[in-house]
Amino acid sequence: MRPRHLPEIWLFTDERQGESLWAALDRLPRGAGVIFRHYRSADRVALAARMRAVCRRRGVLFVVAGPLRQARAWRADGAHGRFPGALTASAHTIAELVAARRAGVALAFLSPLFATRSHAGAVPLGPVRFGLMARGRGVAVAALGGVTPNHSARLRLLGAAGWGAIDFWSEG
Repeated sequence: MRPRHLPEIWLFTDERQGESLWAALDRLPRGAGVIFRHYRSADRVALAARMRAVCRRRGVLFVVAGPLRQARAWRADGAHGRFPGALTASAHTIAELVAARRAGVALAFLSPLFATRSHAGAVPLGPVRFGLMARGRGVAVAALGGVTPNHSARLRLLGAAGWGAIDFWSEG
């Protein structure tokens, strides 16, 4: 279930996106990845199937936030969470990055790098703290939280293996 190459660019989904989810997916470049969350959607299974089909057609990696068995049942490319067998995970602290490494996660999203609506009120890490936390953890780290393509070059200098966003892709 592990792809050979992990994308540098990711879209995280959630219920706030509504119908803009489909436009967000259209904006993703081929070879990007999607973390399908939509935890509270009544039609989560049908929505995941539709999203998976669009991802396959567009050459985008489809990862389900949830247990490995669920990701397999939904024929996803991987699972998102800090557990053995997960492809990706989210982290907000060094301890969570260490837990992701111990679980064998291939890519951990460290957030929030900058202020963002999805973590309203959270104190952003900022570039310096992000760079210090990301380096030497034994797991590839991507940035999440207020990130746009304009940050790509700077993120690489900080040791980031990529970046993800919710609002950037939805607002286009």
